[in-house]
This record gives sequence, C-alpha cells and structure tokens, in this order.
Amino acid sequence: MTRGHDEAEHSILVQAADFDRRGGWVFDSQFEHEMGAPYLLAHGLGSPVRDARASASVGAHGSYRVWVRTKDWVPAHHPGRFTVAVGRHALPVTLGANGRGWAWEYAGTVELAPGDHDVVLHDLTGFDARCDAVFLSTGDTPPPDDDTELRAWRRRVRGLPDDPVDGGDFDVIVVGGGFSGSAGALAAARLGLRVALVHDRPVLGGNASVEIGITPRGETGSFVDDLSERLPDGDLRARSLVEAELTASIFLEHRVFGVVTEGRRVTAVDARDERSGLERRFRAPIVIDCSGTALIGILAGARTLFGNEAASEYDEPTAPEHRLEQHHGHTLFFRTHERSEPTVFPEVPWATEVSKDYANLNGQLVRPGLDNGSGPVAGAFRHPDPATRRRMLVPASHFWEYGQWLDPYTQGEHIRDHLLRAIYGTFANVKTLEPDEYANLALDWVAFVCAQGEFRRYLGDHVLTENDIREHRRFDDAVVMNSGPFCLHYPIDEKYDFRLADWKWDTRDGRPFEIPLRCLYSADLDNVLMAGKHISVTHVAGSVTKFMGNGAHHAVAAAAAASLCLTHRCTPRDVGNLHLGALRRIVADLLRPGHVDDGPLDRPVPLGSTARET
Repeated sequence: MTRGHDEAEHSILVQAADFDRRGGWVFDSQFEHEMGAPYLLAHGLGSPVRDARASASVGAHGSYRVWVRTKDWVPAHHPGRFTVAVGRHALPVTLGANGRGWAWEYAGTVELAPGDHDVVLHDLTGFDARCDAVFLSTGDTPPPDDDTELRAWRRRVRGLPDDPVDGGDFDVIVVGGGFSGSAGALAAARLGLRVALVHDRPVLGGNASVEIGITPRGETGSFVDDLSERLPDGDLRARSLVEAELTASIFLEHRVFGVVTEGRRVTAVDARDERSGLERRFRAPIVIDCSGTALIGILAGARTLFGNEAASEYDEPTAPEHRLEQHHGHTLFFRTHERSEPTVFPEVPWATEVSKDYANLNGQLVRPGLDNGSGPVAGAFRHPDPATRRRMLVPASHFWEYGQWLDPYTQGEHIRDHLLRAIYGTFANVKTLEPDEYANLALDWVAFVCAQGEFRRYLGDHVLTENDIREHRRFDDAVVMNSGPFCLHYPIDEKYDFRLADWKWDTRDGRPFEIPLRCLYSADLDNVLMAGKHISVTHVAGSVTKFMGNGAHHAVAAAAAASLCLTHRCTPRDVGNLHLGALRRIVADLLRPGHVDDGPLDRPVPLGSTARET
C-alpha cells in the first residue's frame, strides 16, 4: 500500500501485491509486460472465490473517490464481475462489466476517518474477475490509462528510483528459470561460478513446473532425472538442487525488461521485482538466455528467426512450400473429477461461443508429470467420424492449442483467456449433453498459466535443420546429443479454433543426434549463450530440440562454455575453435557427477571430429 500526499489532496494506492489476505484470489504477474502490472485473478472455475483483503492506512479525514483498474475480459457477456468495499462501505458499482479492456473504473465515494481500513474484493462469479489496483483519492482525477504514463505515475507514487538499483556482480546471469534455465544455473554453480538465476515466475521449471506439469522429454540421464524428480506437492526438485549450491542466487518473480550493451556484449541485465516494482541491475561477463523467447537477443538487437521456413530456404522435406508466419501456440492444462454428489455448473454462453458444440474432455493433466490423460466425452463425440486420422484420436494435452497466428509477446493474455473459454464451454457441453451420466462431474483444476509454445529463435553461427537431424550430420564442434521425434503441430481444426487440425509425431530412426556449439551462441553477441527451444534451429528442427530434456543438455553445454570463456577471457566462438576438447570433458563430468550416467556422452553414437580439441 502506497500513500501519497500533496497540499490539495490525499491519495492511497493499493496494488495487487498489497493484498496480504488473498482468500481465493490468485496473484497473476505473467502479463505485466502487456498490461503494466500484476493483478489478482478470481480463478474459481465457476464458483465465487473467497474475498481478498488489504489494509489501507488513511492519514486524513475526507471524502475519497475510489477507482479500480480492471478488465471486462469478455465485453459482450461480463463473466468476471466483482465489487469493492472500503472499511464498512460496500460500493455500489459492479466492476468488470463496462465493456472495456484494462482501464480505471470509478467505483464510488466513501467517507473515511484517519486509521486503517480494509479494502475488500468480493467476487461475484468465479469466472476470472481481475483487479490490478485500487486507488483512493480526495481529488477528482483518476490515474492515467496510457501504458507509458501509467508506469511513470506508479513509479512516482510508489517512490521508486528512476534507475535500477544494484542487483550484484556475478560470473554468469541465467535468464529464465524454466527447465533449461534450472539446468544451466545448476551446472554453472557446480563449476564454481557465481550465478544469478533470474526468473519471472514464483516456481522453477517452466512448462515442467507445478503450475503446468509437463514431463521433460527428449534426452534424459541422471542430471535431468534429478531436476525433474517430483516432490509430494507436485513441484520439481530443481529449486532445492540449485539452492543447495553456495554460489547460486535465485531471483524469483523478477521480469527482465532491459539490457545494457557495450558493442557486441551484454554487460548487464535489468529486471523488475513483480511484487515491489523495484528494478535491479545484474552484471556479469556472460549471459545464458534460457527464457525460451530469445529475450536477451531481442533486447540487444540480435538477429532472430521466426515462423515456419519455406522448404526452399534450407531444403527441408517436411517444411511447407511457402513460408508461414505462424508458430506453435500455447496450451492450457486442466483436470476433471467425479464428486460424490451432483454438481451444478453455471450457464456460460460466453464460453460456448468459443467451444461451440465441442464435447470431448480428453487431454487432461492427470497429475503433475503425467499429461495426455483421457476424460469424459459426450454426445456425437463418443463416436468419432471414421474419416478422422487415427493419430488425432489420441487424448493428447497439446491438441488444446491456440494463438498460432497471434503475437506471443503481446497477446499472451488474450491467448490464455481464449483457452479458458474453450475449456469452460466444453465442460458445460459435456454436462448439458448427458446430464445424468455427468451429474457429479466437476472441474478439479484449470491452470491459469499456459504451457508456452513457440517464440523467436536466435540466429547462431549454424542453423540446425531437419536434414542435419535426419542424416545424423557430424559436427566438428558437437557438444551434446539430443533425442526424440519431430513433433509438429498443424493448426487449426476447421470448426474449433482451439484444437489442432493435425499433428505429426515422426520418430525418424529413433537415434540421438548431435548439437553443435555454434547453435548455442548468438551470431551477433560475443557473450550471450542460449539453451532451450530458442536455440539456432529451423522450425522443423526445433520441433524436436524443444523438448525440455534436450534443452537441459543445451544448458549444461552453455554453462561449460561460459566457464571456459571466463577462464580464457574469450568468446563462445573462440571456445569452439580453441578449447573444444576441454569443453567436452567438462560437459561429460557435469552429466555424470560422481556416478554412472546414461546420458548422451555414454551413448555408443560418437560425437563429431575432435580435430580441433586441445
């Protein structure tokens, strides 16, 4: 809670992070870069959630106007409605029903005496009402709606410094604490490097985290298995492993928004604490980008790749004839269960606008680490069209996908919300079509964080292609092996825009293939390495290198290369030219720390030529 004063008026800003008694509301910070701030979300799956409360300290008696920054997320239907109370005063306006996107909405006026007063958010629907902040003022001017002006206003009201404060000096900054980033930070710390792991979520693991729950696939081995071990609550062991390393520092809920560059080098990374708004500047001679979005490269002006390359660009047989400006979309996970008594689900015409008559709840997350679960099916969907491709009858979680033609950097909230509508509408259809069969069916859990799809990819000194993988091309600078099939998603279903039209799971010959170091550093930046789905690959090649187990191996190699860059004061490119033998030995040691490992360097498939080893 921030209190501001001037001679003319008194004001109080209560932000999402100030609600210390959240009840059933959840803190959602994933779209801060799109709409300006974290917000509280009433994610009740159709049942109103318990009230959220914050304390506002009033310094002067007066008549306070109350504005609430909110969003009517389906403007024609207003599914996310709520009210606000201040102290004992319940304000009359129903919020989230004005047909607008993110904006300040006037809620009413209250008389307040000096002292502490509760600000209460009261959910009315259980369908994802959202509140960024509540502003109380004796003046008559609401805060600005323009994003740039609003960010500056928040900074001023909260008394935050104009420039980032010192976040510390490190040997390596790892950006992104998904599965690849966790692996990279752990590997770097085990090499004795001082590591800052900067991550924008409250938990590590990305698509494998307890927020989403996918099992890491691709190349595994003991290093990956240790990271992906599940705790009783479903979370990964990754955080405890990184925290156990004395030279590793984890900065959770810190969103990277800027970089400092000197020539071809990134010398510092700026990140914003999503709860306090305080900006920190982290400095290091090496950056490993594991964001999955090529974030550091984009901020630094490096070249990136995007979309589906045409077959002619890299002579790839599986690529489309013409370039497509599309990408793999996002997926939202969910789970249903049967209760012991009948359950009622509200009518959701705003959701069935998206789901239409779809009534197939296959593709559930059974539990964290076990996806692709079967679910209830109703009506005509019990008897699929015989012409349906057999592979599309698999209960695959990733068949729920949307956003392939949208900008994943600026339209993430819309993509998530569209998938929420699809799931709610489909669930309603199943219960409506067979009310006796599914009288006790309830939504057990629906994620509010999407499994992230495809973003931009870095341009490295080599772009790995489909042919490199199919033909098992030998690379002089091969550093790790990757495994898995080509997993290609083809949007969209002719009728249901939240479903894939087709899917290719091409196991090729089943053998692992080499990843060269040249795919793991930016061609345009002399101290930026990368790991995960945004390495230097084509769209088709990336459909297999994207698997999280594979990304963890990229990260181990990147951490090993970082250590050699520091030792020899050289670039990643120099490591490939001059220190390849040392790099491979370090990678091998990291992947089998103290015991036999069944990872890539133990495979009978040898790595490429060692002509440049030292």
